[in-house]
Amino acid sequence: MKPYIKGRGSQENPAGRFERIDFVADEDAPAADGVPRTVYYSDRTKTIISYNQSPDVSFDASINPYRGCEHGCVYCYARPTHEYLGLSAGLDFETKIFVKQNAPELLRKELRSAKWVPKPIAISGVTDCYQPAEKHFQITRKCLEVLREFRNPVGVITKSYLVTRDIDIFSDMAGIGCASVVISITTLDGELSRKMEPRASQPEYRLRAIARLADAGIPVTVLIAPVIPGLTDHEIPAIMKEASARGAVDAGYVMLRLPYGVGDIFSEWLGRHYPDRKKKILGRIKSMRDGDLNSTEYRVRMKGRGIFAEQTERIFRVAYGKFGFAGRKVPLDVSRFRRDGSAQLELF
Repeated sequence: MKPYIKGRGSQENPAGRFERIDFVADEDAPAADGVPRTVYYSDRTKTIISYNQSPDVSFDASINPYRGCEHGCVYCYARPTHEYLGLSAGLDFETKIFVKQNAPELLRKELRSAKWVPKPIAISGVTDCYQPAEKHFQITRKCLEVLREFRNPVGVITKSYLVTRDIDIFSDMAGIGCASVVISITTLDGELSRKMEPRASQPEYRLRAIARLADAGIPVTVLIAPVIPGLTDHEIPAIMKEASARGAVDAGYVMLRLPYGVGDIFSEWLGRHYPDRKKKILGRIKSMRDGDLNSTEYRVRMKGRGIFAEQTERIFRVAYGKFGFAGRKVPLDVSRFRRDGSAQLELF
């Protein structure tokens, strides 16, 4: 049997859907310690702001400082993006990380352009901007400094307690209505989290992050994502209760999405960790996705359809009212934007 790779979500490295040749490693000749190392590559991208037209996503513009994510969440819908680089959605996605080191300079250039129409920018629309690489490269912090300079509203989505490092910037921006943070929590079960999202912050630390951010006056939303039917869906009320108690002002959820090869990766993971529940979980997912593991249909792909999807929505709505989220959401203010940067204007 293939040895288990501790600290990694995927145990496989399947060929990408664009590749014609599949490399199969010799299981009798494992790496020195059996654990693949994380490697960082410089990504010299020429633009940094991406634009979104999906009606399912709450933001139009986003920044992703990194390609790939070392958190290793086995369910991550972004895994197939590595296939565009000729890499695998499996281990490659969580061990080969591309760093956009010129992101802050590009961001300043794009915000200064007359073509930029002020609007909130989301950071981490694809991969987590506070993954372990951020401790060293600090690309996210540098981008936040640029956004603060221009007073451009920003919303950050993360699973990492590292977000609390930048409370100083978030606090400054929140003071003028230009910052919010979304903390993603999949489960409150620490053991399940270690298996499913091995290098992300433990659930308790994400709750602590909510409390620290809220105490600093920063609007925080808890995002229950993904909801995994038959595995984590029963935790929705508990997650919302804990997040509300720590100061979260809003809540949302996203149903599990398994595009392309992620379906196989997640199925393998279920067989390894929860073989007795695998059939039930996959069956529930398919019941929400018209018999498939994924749906690309707008207004359906994030929530699913059918009896289990409707039941999940009802549970969420009841908890939303019960734990006081209604009417607490704080909108971001684009009127504060300064084309030449706020620091420069403050000299006058």
